[in-house]
Amino acid sequence: MSANLSYPAPAKLNLMLRVTGRRADGYHLLQTVFRLLDYGDRLRFALRDDGVISRVNDIPGVSADVDLTVRAARLLQEVSGCRLGADISLEKRLPLGGGLGGGSSDAATVLIVLNRLWRLNLPRARLQELALQLGADVPFFVFGESALGEGIGEKLRPLALPPAWYVVLVPPCSVATASIFREPDLIRDSIPIKIPPFSAATCRNDLEAVVCRLYPDVAGHLEWLRQFGRAAMTGSGGCVFCEFGTAAEAQSVLRQLPPGMRGFAAPGLDRHPLWQMCE
Repeated sequence: MSANLSYPAPAKLNLMLRVTGRRADGYHLLQTVFRLLDYGDRLRFALRDDGVISRVNDIPGVSADVDLTVRAARLLQEVSGCRLGADISLEKRLPLGGGLGGGSSDAATVLIVLNRLWRLNLPRARLQELALQLGADVPFFVFGESALGEGIGEKLRPLALPPAWYVVLVPPCSVATASIFREPDLIRDSIPIKIPPFSAATCRNDLEAVVCRLYPDVAGHLEWLRQFGRAAMTGSGGCVFCEFGTAAEAQSVLRQLPPGMRGFAAPGLDRHPLWQMCE
């Protein structure tokens, strides 16, 4: 394996998201279906022998000190006692505050790749434990398969999903997740459903109504996309998506985007591109 390669950090969709309760520490309990997309960020690594961890390129809106990529590398270094460091370059394609898991996916790719480049050989289960310290979505990207997520999203079970393409629209707003979960009218008592099986009929997101009220651009993008099928918001927003059976259908919708709207089309992935790098 070469440190000169670039490594993928794929986006995710929450095909369904129900808020089923709240823990004593304030974290909300969820039931969700995660799916990876063949679209996302990319990272490069240059190993250092002085133990320094740094992000070498600027990312607007994300300082290096709070960047999950840097935090992930430092956490892995700390728990393993590794004396090596790394310069990390991040090619950002996923929007901030979009619900596509960009920062979480970046952090997971750091854990997976540096575990291999630093020759630490930590098992996937241990990397998932570390991932949870970085954020509720990070363990899913280390888990690396389509999954049913419960708890705060860290209790994961593999879930078989049919092949599909997705059109994802990116409204011109960044949704603050914490503020959405503080909203008093958020649904917090949804009844969990039995999965499997999973069907499009269950594809609701309990956060969607709150986000649409606070962010009219999200509501407008959803309304436009719903003329083509069952559309929904992913995560805490603001990106929205619609599922299609073929690439041709998805690309046809994308070509009809009105001026001022932007988005992309991508197939779902059954497994993370780096899945085999974890034992």
